Amino acid sequence: MTFDPRLPLRGQKALVTGASSGIGAAIASAFGAAGAAVGVNYRSHPEEAGRIVEAIRGAGGEAMALKADVSREDEVRTMFDAFGDAFGRLDVLVANSGVQRDAAFAEMTLDQWRRVIDVNLTGQFLCAREAVRRFLAQAPDPSVSRATGKIICMSSVHEVIPWAGHVNYAASKGGVMLMMKSLAQEVAQAGIRVNGIAPGAIRTPINREAWETPEAERKLLELIPYARVGEPEDIARAAVWLASDASDYVVGTTLFVDGGMTLYPGFRENG
Repeated sequence: MTFDPRLPLRGQKALVTGASSGIGAAIASAFGAAGAAVGVNYRSHPEEAGRIVEAIRGAGGEAMALKADVSREDEVRTMFDAFGDAFGRLDVLVANSGVQRDAAFAEMTLDQWRRVIDVNLTGQFLCAREAVRRFLAQAPDPSVSRATGKIICMSSVHEVIPWAGHVNYAASKGGVMLMMKSLAQEVAQAGIRVNGIAPGAIRTPINREAWETPEAERKLLELIPYARVGEPEDIARAAVWLASDASDYVVGTTLFVDGGMTLYPGFRENG
């Protein structure tokens, strides 16, 4: 195929989980603009998913909304079946769905622990497993992509940075990192590329308290050498690149999109 930088995902069929708001919504929109047909997964906000779908269609793209709780095996399978019925094949999965249930460790309930692990880690396992099964069952289409399929696992800087008060979340993201790398090692020989994105502080509803007041944002910026809070579009542009043939030789890598947060800026003056 001839790579078109204006439409780097032209002809591809992409499923994005947790795509009704925040980072997922930005990725779904960017994929649509890059030429992909997009499945917009949501769990509990159909009206928001519908707005993303209509925006993609209004710009001349293809999209559909898909309801599923990614922590439920039956719902994941049904979602992939519906996507396949609509678009015929799967080229890209972005496993983005995630939740937080924060608590001090001594007060953290088993339900808080399980819900975060179930969505953030088990949900990515279920979706990635289903994607791999679909990739292996369908004929590669070199007119669309050099890879048999692509999976992007949404992680976090907290796959490497410990986070007191958020032990369940950090544990889930550390698990995502090694799941991604181990899966990439296993399926690369089949032409399947698996990579991760680790966002830093991004201006989304899930972390609104960290940036919505000037004082909160000032405190947050102390952790970001690049001196600005990230936007969902920063992650979306990285996802488009990882899903495209421009990154065809990138396998098993976590791309940190964090303004330098993982550079441990506290050491600038205290080394």
